[in-house]
Amino acid sequence: MSSNQQLQRSMSSMGTRDRYREKTYFEQQREVLIGEIAMSFEHILANINKLNRSLEAVVAVGNEFSSVEALWSQFENVMAKDPEDGKAGSEGEEGQGQQARGEGEGEPTAARKSQR
Repeated sequence: MSSNQQLQRSMSSMGTRDRYREKTYFEQQREVLIGEIAMSFEHILANINKLNRSLEAVVAVGNEFSSVEALWSQFENVMAKDPEDGKAGSEGEEGQGQQARGEGEGEPTAARKSQR
């Protein structure tokens, strides 16, 4: 039996050798290139994972500043409204003051005309 086992082993090893010998140069190169492509895909996947972690970190930092951004936006809105409201109120007061002054100036002129 041991000789049969040895014969089977030698035949199976010869069959394996024949399989490698049967491959053409093209098939060998194709296997080499497929292996290189598989390694490249693994590198790409690793780099994409690194990029994803970096982007997540950037987003996390950006989210930390959301409350500060909201506060500055509110401050900007308040500052933008106050000068306009202040100008409108002061222009109205100035206009009323000019009308009052004009009326005051107009009365003595009318009085002077009537005196003549």
